[in-house]
Amino acid sequence: MQSRIRRSIIVSIDRGDGSDERLLSELGLLLENLDVHVVDQVIQRRRAPDPGTLIGKGKVSLLRDLCEGSDVDLIVSDIPLSPRQRGALRALTGREVWDRPLVIMKIFEERARTSEAKLQVELARCRYELPHLRGLGHQMSRLGGGIGTRGPGETEFEIHRRKLERRIRDIDRKLAQLEKRRSELRKKRLNSGIPVVSLVGYTNSGKSTLLRRMSKDDAVYVADALFATLDTAVRSVSLPDGSPFLMVDTVGFIRDLPPSLISAFRTTLEETVFADLLMVLLDGTDPQVMETLDVVRSTLIDVGGAEIPRVVLLNKTDVMEHEAVKNLQTRIKGEGERVLAISAEKGSLFELESFLIQELSGKALDGRKGR
Repeated sequence: MQSRIRRSIIVSIDRGDGSDERLLSELGLLLENLDVHVVDQVIQRRRAPDPGTLIGKGKVSLLRDLCEGSDVDLIVSDIPLSPRQRGALRALTGREVWDRPLVIMKIFEERARTSEAKLQVELARCRYELPHLRGLGHQMSRLGGGIGTRGPGETEFEIHRRKLERRIRDIDRKLAQLEKRRSELRKKRLNSGIPVVSLVGYTNSGKSTLLRRMSKDDAVYVADALFATLDTAVRSVSLPDGSPFLMVDTVGFIRDLPPSLISAFRTTLEETVFADLLMVLLDGTDPQVMETLDVVRSTLIDVGGAEIPRVVLLNKTDVMEHEAVKNLQTRIKGEGERVLAISAEKGSLFELESFLIQELSGKALDGRKGR
């Protein structure tokens, strides 16, 4: 039975830096992946969010009127909300309130397929909810009586808080055990003498499609969906000259990836560090392709992979005009990157394979010193 599509109103602030339209469009796409339809937006131009309600009183009043006048289930903020802001918007509108980090986490929850990915997502969610629970606890405690009394919700809050903290410790232990096994497998790969190439890029840029094609393994999971891959996939690939290398694909990147998810998936993301070469996949048809490149580079800095040799692969060029491809390649080269134009789904990979033969020759162990 298909679930009912939920209806939402997006709230945000416009700081006047030109990024808002792009980010709001991406948030709408994220919500579509959760079967949530955006019916309206309430955007306020201001330098900084209101510490209590994100948007000012006038916009809050407008938001409340919109909620009362339509069948709206959710209020979704493009900006991370503090416990105070989330609680205030919920109280003022009578609607469930999400923010961008929570939306991304919910997508991760739906996409997680292995036990490790499920544990990582649960850990991120627990770490996200804990400060919001504390904020709720402060509100509940104020409902109580006079000096020396406990609020009626305080005991329930403390029980829930301790339960969350115990679960975080339990998941941490389980993930540490899984990381030990992952480390052993990684050590075997590094000791094999076979070069390792990691695929990195924005979510849904075509990484898994390229892995499936180059490895000739139809078992590689591919879907036209955000965060279709949350686990590390490793496949052996043979180049036309017969030389082998290991190709690693892991979770895709996105703007404003929640810190709790980065922390929970750190060991998965750090697989990129143990490589001789990074292949950065970009969707050439994305109007914000240069911004996505910035996000990838920033995330690589966060996980310690910024110094690894890399090449940018401009993907989906089979559906682009030749002049547009050339212009993008020039812009990317102008930022100090090596770049190749490819189509992961169809078309020749000769240029990429020739590049890899030359790049990986004699590089199996030299590139990993100190890692």
